[in-house]
Amino acid sequence: MVSSSSFTIERPPRQTMPFVFASPHSGTEYPPEFIAASRLDPLTLRRSEDSFVDELFGAAPFHGAPLLRARFPRAFIDPNREAWELDPRMFADRLPPYANTKSARVFAGLGTVARVVANGEEIYNRKLTFAEVKERIETLYEPYHEALRELIEETRQRFGHCILIDCHSMPSVGGPMDNDSGSPRVDFVLGNNHGATCHPHLLQFVDAALSDAGYAVRLNNPYSGGFTTRNYGQPRRGVQTLQIEVNRSIYMDEIKIAKSDGFAQLQRDLTRLIGTLAAYEPAARAAD
Repeated sequence: MVSSSSFTIERPPRQTMPFVFASPHSGTEYPPEFIAASRLDPLTLRRSEDSFVDELFGAAPFHGAPLLRARFPRAFIDPNREAWELDPRMFADRLPPYANTKSARVFAGLGTVARVVANGEEIYNRKLTFAEVKERIETLYEPYHEALRELIEETRQRFGHCILIDCHSMPSVGGPMDNDSGSPRVDFVLGNNHGATCHPHLLQFVDAALSDAGYAVRLNNPYSGGFTTRNYGQPRRGVQTLQIEVNRSIYMDEIKIAKSDGFAQLQRDLTRLIGTLAAYEPAARAAD
């Protein structure tokens, strides 16, 4: 295991499959100063987490693939955004010209440093300074992405290609800032940016495996893939990316942030999926 203040990497004794699994939103190490600067209680802050997702996909190293886990919470700094997607309304001082202040994610309050949690409540009880956010990005965000890039390149060098599975969870009902607000969600949403970041065969392969296990699956709606999927998914250069979103109601109590009786079964099913993906490489080469 490789660990830093930013991330943990669980490696297999020998990597035997051309996959990297990443869980960017399951971190739970909340800095005390962040809690103090928030107008929300810790439980409300945790509702932005993809809680326990790293555990759901925890069998990846046993099947021969590394698993990267962020240790920091999404509400503190979000690695599934550009590095400098920042909302100027949150800051006491002026942002540098390279900050992206106009993205749809910034407008929704969900930039690299979120202004709101998933239900739309404001996080902070004060204005932030650019210096403190810059420190978060440099000490947490950038090391996480450096580790992810290294895992992808190591895998590509070893196998000739790499498939990144970006692992997430989603609220069971669309939130106030989602395009499916108020609507119940299916069990899984698979995102490949509408075909841009992985071959259709891979998407169909995972769709069929989950559907055969009895789950309802939707493709690219309401989530087609975030920054990680778009940034690293370059099939023509030998890197495919697929985002997997799991409905939280299957495995946890969304109010209490606690595992439910369904956790063990879902974990077994995802372990089976990972084992099935271990046999995917010939199909991936045929699809190139």
